Amino acid sequence: MTKQLLKDVMPPKQPDEQPDKMLSTEKLFGFKSAAPVPAFSTKTEHVPDIDPDYQFEAEATRAILAGFSHNRRVIVQGYHGTGKSTHIEQVAARLNWPCIRVNLDSHISRSDLVGRDVITLKDGKQITQFQEGILPWSLSRPMALVFDEYDAGRPDVMFVIQRVLEAQGKFTLLDQNRVITPHPYFRLFATANTIGLGDSTGLYHGTQPINQGQMDRWNIVANLTYLPPEEELKVVLSKVKELAKNKDVLRSMIAMANLTREGFMNGDLSTVMSPRTVINWAENMQIFGDVHTAFTLTFLNKCDENERAIIAEYYQRCFNVAP
Repeated sequence: MTKQLLKDVMPPKQPDEQPDKMLSTEKLFGFKSAAPVPAFSTKTEHVPDIDPDYQFEAEATRAILAGFSHNRRVIVQGYHGTGKSTHIEQVAARLNWPCIRVNLDSHISRSDLVGRDVITLKDGKQITQFQEGILPWSLSRPMALVFDEYDAGRPDVMFVIQRVLEAQGKFTLLDQNRVITPHPYFRLFATANTIGLGDSTGLYHGTQPINQGQMDRWNIVANLTYLPPEEELKVVLSKVKELAKNKDVLRSMIAMANLTREGFMNGDLSTVMSPRTVINWAENMQIFGDVHTAFTLTFLNKCDENERAIIAEYYQRCFNVAP
């Protein structure tokens, strides 16, 4: 009991100031690289949990590892559901590298990133103190900061980020008359559905063009696409192991998903089946005991009425029956 109480009141482990070991990419990610990658021995509270079944895409993984190893600013672009943010997180998890994700939705303001004055009680008196935002907090630590939905950020927020995009970019806190020099092992990543040119198709509402001077400051742009069918099959089976005896059905489900992706990319559909949707479909198939009912409840009911004829044609091609 005493040991448990002591454990409860112990402060969380602090991250090491720098990586203290080098790891082989072949053991971690399944491919060879010119040099091992730096990593931390100690796992702290901000290190993501490892998903042992995660499937890494080699080219995108190399780009992300270059960000960690060589302090390159890396932005990962791709359609939704391809696992952009998770890819960065899972690389960080295997390196024991602390990682924080920030979703740049319309509610994220400049003060959220930079900080603000807050009123607190001290010795029974109200005092005003500056509470630093996530950007200066991350900059001063060995931390991987990931901006999700980078192309949906507000212009005033984007210009704040622009200050730190250069590898040695210092950050000035005007309210504090203080200049923050980035920690040597601070790393910056971002994910986006578009690549800074806006969305003329209407598929990603809320995205907008990004200042090209800012885009030019990203050192590496990686593209993440959907997995090949057999790789996606491994992912689905890793999540729904009970369906290992129904691989033929799962292959048909993945073929159906790929047809919706082709239709989405060609502008024929406004809704697409991501790998996440396929996993949900497989899980729902277990619940309802029927692949067709699970498909309707998982995906078809989300689709536009005017597009259901196209989806029915796809389904017929994959399952030889109408949904």
